[in-house]
Amino acid sequence: MSKHIAIIGTGFGALGAAARLLAEGYNVTLFEKRDKPGGRAYVFEENGFRFDAGPTVITAPFMFDDIFNKAGKKREDYFELVPCQPFYRIFNHEGRHFDYNSDESFIFSEIDRWNPEDKEGYRKFMQTTRAIFQKGFVELADQPFLSFMDMLRVAPDLIRLKSHENVYKYVSRYVKDEFLRRCFSFHPLLVGGNPFDTTSIYAMIHYLEREWGVHYAMGGTGSIVNGLTKLIEELGGKIHLETEVKRIRINDRRQVEGLELSDGEFVPADAVISNGDVAFTYRNMIDESLRKTYTNRKIDKMKYSMSLFVMYFGTDRRYTDTKLKHHNIILSERYKGLLNDIFNKKELADDFSLYLHMPTYTDPSLAPEGGESFYVLSPVPHLDGDTDWNEMAEPYGDRILEFLEENYLPDLRKHLKARLHIDPLHFRDTLNSHKGSAFSVQPLLTQSAWFRPHNRSEDFPNLYFVGAGTHPGAGLPGVLSSSVIAENLIRNDIPLNGSA
Repeated sequence: MSKHIAIIGTGFGALGAAARLLAEGYNVTLFEKRDKPGGRAYVFEENGFRFDAGPTVITAPFMFDDIFNKAGKKREDYFELVPCQPFYRIFNHEGRHFDYNSDESFIFSEIDRWNPEDKEGYRKFMQTTRAIFQKGFVELADQPFLSFMDMLRVAPDLIRLKSHENVYKYVSRYVKDEFLRRCFSFHPLLVGGNPFDTTSIYAMIHYLEREWGVHYAMGGTGSIVNGLTKLIEELGGKIHLETEVKRIRINDRRQVEGLELSDGEFVPADAVISNGDVAFTYRNMIDESLRKTYTNRKIDKMKYSMSLFVMYFGTDRRYTDTKLKHHNIILSERYKGLLNDIFNKKELADDFSLYLHMPTYTDPSLAPEGGESFYVLSPVPHLDGDTDWNEMAEPYGDRILEFLEENYLPDLRKHLKARLHIDPLHFRDTLNSHKGSAFSVQPLLTQSAWFRPHNRSEDFPNLYFVGAGTHPGAGLPGVLSSSVIAENLIRNDIPLNGSA
């Protein structure tokens, strides 16, 4: 007898879990409150420009291949991935840049331009991060941490790998040039962490990129969403758009019975997977009296990632004649001080560091002919700060455009043909993210693995979580790993050939 799995949301964690479970023979229904699937990988359109709202850096592409292979399909028939070269161009505050890719000899030549003495240190850094990558990603990323014994089993390895150190300190063991330290330690920001607080386990992101490259999906990240939704529908899954889930119904045996929708309909389910923000799911969809572990107090005491101000803009001229590449990171003169303002003081600083995405460098189809499409991201405090984004968003965006025009994009404002933005209010009100955080629970050592919200709820045995807020964490490899965990848990907990 088929088992029905109801999934809240349509982000990559939900889409991955849905496709995997459908391929196994489960009956799967997804519920999305917005008008398009994708969650944070939503697509905006304005004046002929297309903008990926969320993730733009595609790593570990084999994880997408695995989803399609499981269904007997080929990923290449659904969307195309192309490598980015270089992976990133990283600028210092003076406009000098450092490129890196998977070619070690090329990276050494780049290091030579900054501090030749750091080549040997970088070699040692890569040797040590390989061990971190092997343990943290290859062995543990798709393994659930459901008991403290799971944590105790890996604790000796985590101690040996110096997981108690932060990423910046770990990099600094091997690299002496300050700018190069920043180039090799910024990666936690891609998953919502402060390099000065995030466990050194996340230094493995650099190795992961070296191992499998950084890719771009032709047509934008939205093409991946479209490919996965097409696969899900081919496998018999159902996706309900503009359908909001109001409550997860729990019976007196502390089992999930199904979902109550905003229109009053009840959808029975043998299990529920939430791809929604973990804190929002618990606080808003399950009465606190039923929650022994994740009480409101516990949820509020956890530390959450920074938020983001993201502006999407399009121009009627190309900028391929500038020093910009596909992925650009522009670092402020301040590093630790700026991050302290964002993560600890919760203050919006006068300066900023930016990630500038120019997808039309690779794929002109995202803009009208002769135009360019951009996405610029600035980490900002989440909503525990006192910034009034209703008043600040437009002038903050103006400051960023002025900075880009003065330093990277000549005559930018004269050529603007599209402009829109999202800010912490969007993360809170549209994406249902607690405190308006952009990546849910911050990736601290004390909020990782067993200490992170579990993939199977501690209180309700047939409620599961995928996405950034659960193990192993944010970023596409982490989110897709959570979908593997959810599939494996459900196949074990609720087998098709037996009763739950």
